[in-house]
Amino acid sequence: MFKRTEESKITSWYFEIDRRLLGCVLLLVAISMVFMVSAGSVAAERIGMPWHFFIVKALPFYCIGLATLFAVSMMNTRWVKGIAALNVLAGLALLPLTVVAPHIIKGSARFVALGPFNVMPADIMKPGFIILTAWFLARMHEKFGGNIFLNKDAWRFRWLSWWPYLALFVPTILIIFKHPDVGTFALYFATFSAMMFMAGLPIAAIPVLVGVVGLFGLVAFFTMSHFHNRIISWATGAGDTYQVRQSIQSIQHGGLLGSGDDAFVKQSLPDAHTDFIFAAIAEDLGAIMACIVILGPLFFVIKRLTTDALSARNPFVFYAAGGAAALFGVQVCINMMSTLRMFAVKGMTLPFISYGGSSFVAFCLLFGMILALVREDKWK
Repeated sequence: MFKRTEESKITSWYFEIDRRLLGCVLLLVAISMVFMVSAGSVAAERIGMPWHFFIVKALPFYCIGLATLFAVSMMNTRWVKGIAALNVLAGLALLPLTVVAPHIIKGSARFVALGPFNVMPADIMKPGFIILTAWFLARMHEKFGGNIFLNKDAWRFRWLSWWPYLALFVPTILIIFKHPDVGTFALYFATFSAMMFMAGLPIAAIPVLVGVVGLFGLVAFFTMSHFHNRIISWATGAGDTYQVRQSIQSIQHGGLLGSGDDAFVKQSLPDAHTDFIFAAIAEDLGAIMACIVILGPLFFVIKRLTTDALSARNPFVFYAAGGAAALFGVQVCINMMSTLRMFAVKGMTLPFISYGGSSFVAFCLLFGMILALVREDKWK
């Protein structure tokens, strides 16, 4: 559409960026804004607030997130690594506050109050976790060769070895698990496992990872009452199943073609603007259009991230794009499985669609980083 007649920074950025990935992300943000009015108005009226309450609260995060996305996508690899390090440091600084001085919302101590905002440290440090893990794996392969898991030198006590990484990662996910936030714990662990397999972890390790997940699942089942009740409710249909019943009924009422102005089930759907926003959209548009409008772009984002990873020339970019695909894909799956009662309800947003400031800004930062890394890998 445009001819490349000059070499300004903006022009270079436009022609070098993965425009299909960026365009799909912007499409998801636009869809989110539209349905924040629809689903958000219902949620606002349920708590006695004006219909525009949630969209007005979300606007600053839309602005901050989009500004972050575009600004970071123009940076070079060195800047991306620096921002990732600061992002992780900020998350690690705030995470202990969830233990000593948490801001508890709906029984979960995973938030920290920063002025008028409730920030979830585990959410905001996702981009840094992906980028620094990718950098770590790339450097480990560069130093120790192809087998970084069984190489004895990789396990010696030195600054570039498994011990410093695990010393940061293990306490972090244990704090997240303790919040209690089993969903985010599972998200981090699944993403970590995916990146380890990308780095060459033998398939024989799968039973070990499954065993770790099973062990933590048993601990959560017998020590966390809310997790115990949700698993029992999901498995037997007994107990408090109101949320997921309303979610299923909302989707059923929408049918294949949608209810439009006759959509009323979502009015009694808890968290219609956050965890169960897909159910509210499906009632409005119908299952067919909801899959096209929501699931289509979400899966296209995963496809583009996977393609960018497989076509990367730099191992660091391969791990970063692949890790982002894993994180994004697992979070989409957890949200959709909860919405459709394929698994116990977990309080997790649908990326770029659900209301949630920390999650939205974090994903904008992550995708800005990936766009910058892919752009430099392909053109520099």
